Amino acid sequence: MTVENRFGFDEADLRDAATVFAPGLFEGRVAVVSGAGTGLGRAIATLFARLGASVAICGRNEERLAATAEFLRSFGGKVLARPTNIRVPDEVDAFIAAVRAEFGRIDVLVNNAGGQFPQAAIDFSRNGWNAVIDTNLNGTWWMMQAAARTWMADGQPGSIVNIVADIWRGMPGVAHTCAARAGVVYLSKTVAVEWAPSNIRVNCVAPGCCESNGFSRYTAEGAATFQESNPMLRAGDEWDIAEAVAYISAGSGKFITGEVLTVDGGQQLWGDPWPTGRPEYFRIP
Repeated sequence: MTVENRFGFDEADLRDAATVFAPGLFEGRVAVVSGAGTGLGRAIATLFARLGASVAICGRNEERLAATAEFLRSFGGKVLARPTNIRVPDEVDAFIAAVRAEFGRIDVLVNNAGGQFPQAAIDFSRNGWNAVIDTNLNGTWWMMQAAARTWMADGQPGSIVNIVADIWRGMPGVAHTCAARAGVVYLSKTVAVEWAPSNIRVNCVAPGCCESNGFSRYTAEGAATFQESNPMLRAGDEWDIAEAVAYISAGSGKFITGEVLTVDGGQQLWGDPWPTGRPEYFRIP
């Protein structure tokens, strides 16, 4: 299995990756995964499909979404794929309604869709800042609210897992996404309390430097710092995140809400990732 692939897992990797979870764990359940056309979202959706769930996926790239849906169907379950821009509340509402109509229920929502670009904060344009905040914070919220309203209307329990980031020591080079993801973390903690009476759990998974197709957005100099971003001196991978999501979403997470599971090899304790490349001022002789 190609676990050292800088640009993430291919279909063979996703099909063959070992998992600690039992087959059929999510049989009869419906998992919704946003941003599932590539990368972390595709890996998360694959694990749900392999464990027996029906899966609904959304994203903005229709071609990639269709390819992922075809791959997920190879595991024998039902799959719904719908192009959706999570920045647009009406599109989000239509997607969640379509999932409810197709499967009759939703059990798990994984908010993985998002994006950012490496740049010094002083150089952010207004459009660049707004685009990242609108996708990573506002888009996540529209998905959360639409799912929660559906669960409350149906009197059904639910679980939300928001994919955030390793924000705990700041994120030089991607300050816009650090701001947005921090917002999602404390939004999640807040509504975890508000929505507890409706038996809706809300948690986050915070990846550190985990290899995926997203690595291609960074310069070679920036990506090189990811390997030394934690005391394990290596990057994680997409499957690390998929299994973390499954743990929280399954019965193993039934008494967990308002929490952040950080999957980073210890980066929050020791590490120095620089997506833009480490500036000369911060180089260690």
